[in-house]
Amino acid sequence: MAIVTPGIRPCDRIARSKVLGKKFIRGKRGVYAALTLTSLVDVMTIIVIFLLMNFSANGEVLYMSKDIRLPDAYHGSQLDRAPVISVSAEAVTFDGRMLLNTGDLVKGDAMSVPELEEALRDEKRRYETIHVEDPDHPFRGLINVQADRRIPFKVIKRVMFACNQSGFGNINFAALSREGASPKTVTASR
Repeated sequence: MAIVTPGIRPCDRIARSKVLGKKFIRGKRGVYAALTLTSLVDVMTIIVIFLLMNFSANGEVLYMSKDIRLPDAYHGSQLDRAPVISVSAEAVTFDGRMLLNTGDLVKGDAMSVPELEEALRDEKRRYETIHVEDPDHPFRGLINVQADRRIPFKVIKRVMFACNQSGFGNINFAALSREGASPKTVTASR
């Protein structure tokens, strides 16, 4: 605390005046503070509506890897959540696990793909074990195939054959809509 000599201060009279005194008075202030809630409620309502309109209930269905360029499609519907087989120029992966090289599928003549069929059968067994007591969620055999547009049809045909042999008959192909929006699906028929 500073040492001050007692006596009259030069601004003391201004601080006590009614015109300018309120600017210089320090100390007690009023307890009442007005807060307008109407504008805050309006802002919160707008934020809630914005978030509800932009919320996606589907979530992420596919992980778009850099080495896969999806084909374009004019018609399609939104993808459902299902296991994903990715076929790139280098490898065939199932739910992120690399199973085999794509070059092996191009060279081979047999239709079966034992590595992929084994992984799909394991997935089917896992699903049936989890949902054994749940009749509301029967096994539908739904699978999403995410294939590069430059992959030969021979490879795609072998992947589809392996899916069908393992009990996954509802095959959906991921494709980009012509507008460049989110991935759509074109469902393959049996």
